[in-house]
Amino acid sequence: MSPDTVLMNADLLITLSAAVSTFAATILVFWPYLDRDQLHKRMAHVASERERIRVRERARLAAQNKQASLRVEPKKLFKEIVDRFHLARQAEDGELVQMLRMAGYRGAGPVITYLAARIIAPLCMLAFAFLYVFVILQLQHPLFVKLGLVLAAAGFGNYAPFLFVKNRITKRQKSIRRSWPDALDLLLICVECGMSAESAMRKVAEEIGTQCPELAEELSLTTAELAYLQDRRKAYENLGARTGLDGVKSVVTSLIQSEKYGTPLGQSLRVLAQENRDMRMSEAEKKAAALPPKLTVPMILFFLPVLFAVIITPAGIRVIAMQ
Repeated sequence: MSPDTVLMNADLLITLSAAVSTFAATILVFWPYLDRDQLHKRMAHVASERERIRVRERARLAAQNKQASLRVEPKKLFKEIVDRFHLARQAEDGELVQMLRMAGYRGAGPVITYLAARIIAPLCMLAFAFLYVFVILQLQHPLFVKLGLVLAAAGFGNYAPFLFVKNRITKRQKSIRRSWPDALDLLLICVECGMSAESAMRKVAEEIGTQCPELAEELSLTTAELAYLQDRRKAYENLGARTGLDGVKSVVTSLIQSEKYGTPLGQSLRVLAQENRDMRMSEAEKKAAALPPKLTVPMILFFLPVLFAVIITPAGIRVIAMQ
């Protein structure tokens, strides 16, 4: 190969290397301007995803309302009774509405039904007690004793709707308290898997429905409120107010702090789940410890006579045979 050819090849390599270097330097300098801003696109995607979740929750809630509405419309008779006795102002009482919500009754229908029952129940009990005391029993007692019995029955009828609602609240809270530790464990698993609080509650509501329909209903309502309400803190506070349980309120506080300050939710849920599990175990131990005193009276009344009969009967038979 001649020297001229070698020089030409060297010049060609130098030229190509310079061109490639210039192109690479140009790309490196202008790369920030060529790269598109992905943050704006991601924020738009998050906003659209949130809107899709909102639309989906509204559609799902509307479908549930068509199948089994959570809000029951009041009957015409009950509404007329409330209007006749001017009880509409009591229907707006916040404590009464909150008490009925804790019992699982929502909307204006249960409030009107409760107020009408406070009027109907005493009258029914008064009529029944009057018929039973004066006609059926025909008690040979003074008149004021009979009237006292009738008035006592009417007073019990006035108090009966309140007792019914309180009993319903107690049973509902007992059911939620038993299933709450399991729901916290599921919620912790969902949160640690990267799901948001809203998606985690929806998933837990689906999974816990067979075990505790009351808790699944409350979590579903909270999920719907998170989609509807602008203030997410209000949705969490409503969950604690509807259940009235300290364990639920402590979790609500953790959720509010996580929403406000951005604190990690997994560790607090793990601690709260363990505490609620320990509380459930302590309640079971208390019931087990109270079982022997409760069995003392049935054992004395039912087991001991049979035991004495089994022990004494053979001896009695031998004594009779010897005579």
